[in-house]
Amino acid sequence: MSLYDMLVQRRSVRNFTDQEIPEEVIAQLLEAANNAPSGGNIQPVSIITVQEAENRKRLSALVGHQPWVKNAPLSMIFCLDFQRVKRWAAMKETEFKGEQALAQFLIAYADVICAAQTVLILAESLGLGSVYVGSVNGTFSETREAFSIPEFVLPVMVLSLGYPKSIPQDIPKFTPDVIVHHERYQTRSDAEIAQIFKDKYGDFSDDDTYLKKAFVETVEADQQDEMGWMEMALEAMKKMEIRNNAQFLFNLRYPADQMVQMNQHLMDAMSAAGFHWPAEKKE
Repeated sequence: MSLYDMLVQRRSVRNFTDQEIPEEVIAQLLEAANNAPSGGNIQPVSIITVQEAENRKRLSALVGHQPWVKNAPLSMIFCLDFQRVKRWAAMKETEFKGEQALAQFLIAYADVICAAQTVLILAESLGLGSVYVGSVNGTFSETREAFSIPEFVLPVMVLSLGYPKSIPQDIPKFTPDVIVHHERYQTRSDAEIAQIFKDKYGDFSDDDTYLKKAFVETVEADQQDEMGWMEMALEAMKKMEIRNNAQFLFNLRYPADQMVQMNQHLMDAMSAAGFHWPAEKKE
């Protein structure tokens, strides 16, 4: 399979076999991550590998009891790490203030994602499957405590990896022309936007067939742990009178008001880790 075919056919895998990942393969993944692009080549990235069963269970609980996290033979916690460079700068009689500089934080965040995606691509080429788990951002403080993560280090992404037992096939995506803008941003009409999302998601229905393409996590969670996620999702759809794809996404799956309400919790957790961005006041 060509690299192009591999990338366009790749889908998140949440159902893994019991096969362990050889240590030499893990070493290759980590070496690739270490050579990922980095702004200024500062490399503000640290990766915690999680393989022991108890730690996998602990991590799974921290990210909402997602069963694939405890069932995958390996998870990696990708951290934005300013602690290392900050200490080095102090040793050399200068200051690093990335934890106070939003611009530097955003560059570093991109570095972390580049490292994670580099691992994902190499893993895919080696026959592994993987899934990103972003809900670690709701438990910054708890995850830092559980995995001894120090000040000025923030766990921003989990990547769970293993050999696939099954791979989802019916995951809808935009066509490339939707996300590509030539030379300058092209603002679409309401009618065009409505058609774009209709083409992606198709017709709405409040049954398990819809969940298999729009909320596949519920299906795969039930297959692995019989957690009743599908039944809960279907009941919530009826109770909340969900009538279309947008309402499903932003009333149920990612409730808009709750997402906004998380802001203070996230800012408090980031502050506790040493990150804050004071605004310079102009005279």
